[in-house]
Amino acid sequence: MAFIYSRLTMNKSTNLIENSKLYCQEKLKDYDFRITPQRLNIFRFLVESDSHPSAEMVYRQVRKEFPNISFDTVNRTLLRLSSKGLIKMVESGHGPRRFDANLKQHYHFRCINCKRIIDFSSEDYDNVKVPKDIRKRFYVLNQKIVLEGICQECLKR
Repeated sequence: MAFIYSRLTMNKSTNLIENSKLYCQEKLKDYDFRITPQRLNIFRFLVESDSHPSAEMVYRQVRKEFPNISFDTVNRTLLRLSSKGLIKMVESGHGPRRFDANLKQHYHFRCINCKRIIDFSSEDYDNVKVPKDIRKRFYVLNQKIVLEGICQECLKR
């Protein structure tokens, strides 16, 4: 029975990996990116990650498969993916920029202790409106809600 389960799990994860690869190839093509193995790997890492990695974190991961890739290539690719709307930059407080490929509406909790950024959803926040006096004075392009505090993992320590 364990053999069947592990095989099903392996098939499921293989399918997820193949699906994310196809998704990334399609998105890059839709946004007129030249598809290179390095660019695909950078984008795929972000799509498969929920850790909101920095450019340095992406660079370290991608170098495992492409040891000759430069940090500059990774950084420029991330900035271009962001400017085209395929990923978002996440406010990380005083640290380096972080990146998120989850484009669905969600919010972030930033732990001031371990620096993790955790996604969460909230109907209450979905319904927050920009105050009328602000809308009169400014043209608001984006509204972000970021909570800061100490995560459950750090509270347990």
